[in-house]
Amino acid sequence: MKLNKNLAMILLAIYLILAGLEGLGVEFSFLHIITAICALAAGILFLINR
Repeated sequence: MKLNKNLAMILLAIYLILAGLEGLGVEFSFLHIITAICALAAGILFLINR
């Protein structure tokens, strides 16, 4: 369970960084897809740990 919590925090950090880059106008071809996947994965891992 500790690994899932750490992984969830890492994914959340990646999501926040990507969301910040999107807010600044940085464009990558798959940025929206990667951001959505990170958000979903982090949310699911947080729910599993509860």
